Amino acid sequence: MRAAVLETVGKIAIVERAVPAPGPVEVLIEVSAVGVCGSDVHYFEHGRIGDYVVDQPLVLGHEASGVVVGLGSGARRHHVGQRVSLEPGVPDFTCVQCRAGRYNLCPDMRFFATPPIDGAFCEYVVLHEEFAHPVPDSLTDEAAALLEPLSVGVWACRKGRVDAGDRVLVNGAGPIGLVAAQTALAFGASEVLITDVNQERLALASELGCTHAVDVGAIPLGDIGFEPNVLLECSGHPAAIGAAVRTVARAGRVVLVGMGGDDVPLPLPYLQERELELTGTFRYANTWPTAIELAAAGRVDLDRLVTGRYGLDQVAAALTSGRRDRSSIKPIVLPGS
Repeated sequence: MRAAVLETVGKIAIVERAVPAPGPVEVLIEVSAVGVCGSDVHYFEHGRIGDYVVDQPLVLGHEASGVVVGLGSGARRHHVGQRVSLEPGVPDFTCVQCRAGRYNLCPDMRFFATPPIDGAFCEYVVLHEEFAHPVPDSLTDEAAALLEPLSVGVWACRKGRVDAGDRVLVNGAGPIGLVAAQTALAFGASEVLITDVNQERLALASELGCTHAVDVGAIPLGDIGFEPNVLLECSGHPAAIGAAVRTVARAGRVVLVGMGGDDVPLPLPYLQERELELTGTFRYANTWPTAIELAAAGRVDLDRLVTGRYGLDQVAAALTSGRRDRSSIKPIVLPGS
């Protein structure tokens, strides 16, 4: 098979590799579509994210869909020809966090495109059968791939306990902000205000149902007068985080989703005096069933996020599309094209 391999910072090479063989409880999947995530771009440009360092050739890509083409000897949950969305992290199933249902916090998680585990910018992958989720025919291959970022939005809304009647502020209208906002609306939020400095993304947010879309480059967030009881912080920008926290209502919930710098200043007196709940998020757990239902029911539009399609030999162009085009939101790699 062909695979797009990050050989060194800024260099992708197409190489021939053997088609992987599925283990006893794994399935072999022919990859249909793969979304480009900000983490893929960061590895491509910098060769590391925090403690995760690319020190050997690595296949990027973890937002994927495909078709089951082979079964391990003990795999029983699928049939050949079944379309699936890939949940790209497989935990050890035995640690304290896994046994408590928090498998996203498993210290031995093997996650696609996180060194040294290869990802899905290739023609075939193998995956534990429990993490290959069947999808209905009503979902496109691209939408099935984007169930992964949608799962981030679902997890963020669950952590923020978004419910009917909530007023939600989504800080940042990138791909995660856009799916988090749609999820908040699907969960029953009465108002969702989303912020950014990119007019194209704000326009799309309005199309997708956000009740307010504000350019905080033109209007400071504190001047808007919107007091949310849930903040989904998806920008990762230190100054933006502080400004957003200062708008949250008493006893509100703050969910930090975006990844910014190592140290972020927070208005501690404001947090304490208003008894705000503050939590981070790390990936997701048990989100795919909800994500599939939301997308299949049309409550979340994933296809609308796609802004470019690339073949396997164009992975470098897909990873750099955001530099060239401010309207780029979610490039998709189609390994079979």
